[in-house]
Amino acid sequence: MAREPCDGCGRTVRIAGGIANLWSFDGDRTEGLTLELEDGSEHFLCYDCIERLPEDPSGRDVAALGEE
Repeated sequence: MAREPCDGCGRTVRIAGGIANLWSFDGDRTEGLTLELEDGSEHFLCYDCIERLPEDPSGRDVAALGEE
């Protein structure tokens, strides 16, 4: 299982899948995902940070998550 830091809060979260889970049928769960925003920016965010974003987020909104 891979890990990656959230671009919003900085917390390290799990990413399921990949070669590490090739022969495993465990119920591994991903704790975040990468969002491509309309301003062209791309961010990996945990689900908690995704829920805190406004309706049409931008890179500024993601940066503001770390300031809260």
